[in-house]
Amino acid sequence: MNQMGSERTHMTAAFTLRLDDETLKALDRLAEKTDRSRSWFAARAIEDYIALNAWQIARIEAGINAADRGDFADDREVARVLNKYSAKD
Repeated sequence: MNQMGSERTHMTAAFTLRLDDETLKALDRLAEKTDRSRSWFAARAIEDYIALNAWQIARIEAGINAADRGDFADDREVARVLNKYSAKD
């Protein structure tokens, strides 16, 4: 689990990250106010980004697989959803 209270027992690799001045200043302010390191925030941000994108890719692949199987909504189902979410005059 990756919550602010969790701590790592080890890191496996290091790399250099380039940020623009404003982003770096904001990161430093956040790190100082929370008593965390730049690296801690960068690692959490990268982990969250990877998790989100992995979820999105999995959903896209599931949709492609459904389409390949011919599993589509029929015209009546599409009309029902469009009607449900259409703005009423």
